[in-house]
Amino acid sequence: MLTKAERTKQFILETAAPIFNQKGISGANIDDVLAAAKLTKGCLYGHFESKEDLALQVVDYMLNTNGEKMSLTINQAKTAKAKVFAFLDFYKDPINTYLKGGCPVFNIAVESDDNFPAIKEKIGGIIRHGQEMFVNILNQGIVNGEFSDKLDAPLYAFKAVAAVEGAVVMCRAMNTAKPMQGLLKSLKAELESYVI
Repeated sequence: MLTKAERTKQFILETAAPIFNQKGISGANIDDVLAAAKLTKGCLYGHFESKEDLALQVVDYMLNTNGEKMSLTINQAKTAKAKVFAFLDFYKDPINTYLKGGCPVFNIAVESDDNFPAIKEKIGGIIRHGQEMFVNILNQGIVNGEFSDKLDAPLYAFKAVAAVEGAVVMCRAMNTAKPMQGLLKSLKAELESYVI
């Protein structure tokens, strides 16, 4: 059971996440968060030392939430193919993402590249871990006899993630999910070609 202070801090993080995801770390400001949360500066600064502290904790919150939702989605599937399809379907609606503003991993990665070295390092770790997990799922599918050993797991995993993340940005810019549907169909068909 969370204390009142812990619930307030959680509420602030939940309220700030879509603001930071849409406006970026540099573009989001304390007044946006205060207005959305209907809190005073004193209350906010009772939980966070500075805007930088808030930003770092919001980034952690977004990455953890994204990771939990992704893991839950993937782990509900039983076979390697179903897990990959679950991952792909997680991105099927790039316009109405679970966290307003698109994929937080991609958004944070782009902004942190030159401006926030500590966050860039954290994002790099998240992406590497995600790639390893994806490759492990594919390799397990090969071991289990679901996929042919001709499947290059690292290449497919990288291509799928890069394509999907890029498609999220492009679809959001064009305000249409239709190209994503075609991409997902193509990625699924490619994986199907390795099914034994």
